[in-house]
Amino acid sequence: MTRSGRSGGTSAPSSKDVALAAGVSQKTVSRVFNNEQYVSADVRRRVLAAAEEIGYRPNNAARALASGRTRSIGIVTLGTALYGPASLLAGIERAVRNSGYALRVVSTLEGDPSGVAGAVESLLEQGVDGIVVSEPIDEGPLSLRVDVPVLVFGSAPVPAAPRIITAGVISEALARLATDHLLDLGHETVHHIAGPRPWYAARDRTEGWRKALRARGAPAPPVVDGDWSARSGYAAGRVLADDDVTAVFAANDDMAIGLIRALLDAGKRVPEDVSVVGYDDTPISAYVTPPLTTVRQPFDAMASTGLRLLVHAIEQPQAGALDPGEPPLELVVRASTAPPRSRTALGAAGAVKQ
Repeated sequence: MTRSGRSGGTSAPSSKDVALAAGVSQKTVSRVFNNEQYVSADVRRRVLAAAEEIGYRPNNAARALASGRTRSIGIVTLGTALYGPASLLAGIERAVRNSGYALRVVSTLEGDPSGVAGAVESLLEQGVDGIVVSEPIDEGPLSLRVDVPVLVFGSAPVPAAPRIITAGVISEALARLATDHLLDLGHETVHHIAGPRPWYAARDRTEGWRKALRARGAPAPPVVDGDWSARSGYAAGRVLADDDVTAVFAANDDMAIGLIRALLDAGKRVPEDVSVVGYDDTPISAYVTPPLTTVRQPFDAMASTGLRLLVHAIEQPQAGALDPGEPPLELVVRASTAPPRSRTALGAAGAVKQ
């Protein structure tokens, strides 16, 4: 049985069937599915509704032959289940799907110095129209030339390309926001649990923490190194369970949660004795005890903005670059931060005197 609107037979519906059903020309159908200009919103809606009704799917292979493009985008990313890289990858997948392109993913392995170059070469061999580099670890310089536009997230390595687009460079700014929050509460300084040093994001967050302290004239205590895990946060907490420590910024939520457990085991109260801020706003951060103050990474916004710029560079290579706009910076204040004990005590004393 064939669907209504089919021009006959049992083969898959064609663009001609869509044109007949929508009452437009085949050229108009082509313009709609190629996201071209000069198509009114009403005509676009009619064509898409007709295509859905008769079950039409564009022939991407034919479109690729006609346009010289495969309508595919490749991404180079570290093969990891860590929250940040995995969430960004999920955001990129959604953004690519919504853009009408296919996504091809090549994962790298930590510690492989040729991983990024090999992944990019693999994607180029598949004929992708653009490449996304979301590699979070510094494995050395990338000596590679490509002939398609490249979108780079954060401080990832950059190959030589006809157009380089940078997005998601906010780790340092979010770290400053987290540190400023603690300083604004009245803490004299803020200690820091850093991520592993080969990671670009760990370096950026440490630099943001340092800049925030420097701007306020606050001393910078020695950095305590972690590895993104709650276990490393707990180990750092055993070092930081000191009477001089009143505020800590951890480079991700997992380490912040491990830190809180170590502080509680050492007889410290959070936030009465030590305030803690994390980074990422992972789903569990709102449900630990106490709920964690943190900064939120806008993964979906970064991905959609970056993909919009990349698709523009692919489809309009002679046009100027689009303005990416300012990425949103969000501090999520919960119960793990408060003014230091000295300020709280002075406030309570003042209230009694009144």
